Amino acid sequence: MTRDVFKEQIVKKEPTMKNGFIKGGVIFLIVLIFFLIIPYTGEFTVIIVAALGFGAYLLFGLLNVEYEYIFTNGELDIDCIYSKSRRKRQFSGVVRDFEIMAHVEDKNYVNEFNSAIETKNYSSGKTKDNTYAFLTVYKSKKTKIIIEPDEVMVQAFSTVITPRKFHKKQ
Repeated sequence: MTRDVFKEQIVKKEPTMKNGFIKGGVIFLIVLIFFLIIPYTGEFTVIIVAALGFGAYLLFGLLNVEYEYIFTNGELDIDCIYSKSRRKRQFSGVVRDFEIMAHVEDKNYVNEFNSAIETKNYSSGKTKDNTYAFLTVYKSKKTKIIIEPDEVMVQAFSTVITPRKFHKKQ
């Protein structure tokens, strides 16, 4: 009888400077529109500004991102969670099929990682000791995927991926 292996982990994406510019720009546009429409809309100004504010609230929610890693019996699924409510699957694959997995800054695998056609970053955005990259074929393209697994998740990966393909950071 085999035991099912199930591990999950949430990684919060750190806000970037780009997010700050987007938020600042949206607020600036709302204030600008408010002052431009006051002479023309009269009593509808409040409704229009409330609608713009609600739209900004929804947009800001899309900038609040978390990634959930779900490891089940050798398969890794990565979901993106927006504003702690909306979820979208970003990746699904078999860990055994990874070509290589190593720390994202491991100089021994720069050429392999650079050979990827696409790069997807599902980490917090900051390089840490547990920031790993793996190469796999995803949607018919050689893809480098960056993740931040905790020690429990790394241990789960090491049970299914061969040691010659998986290089833990020392």
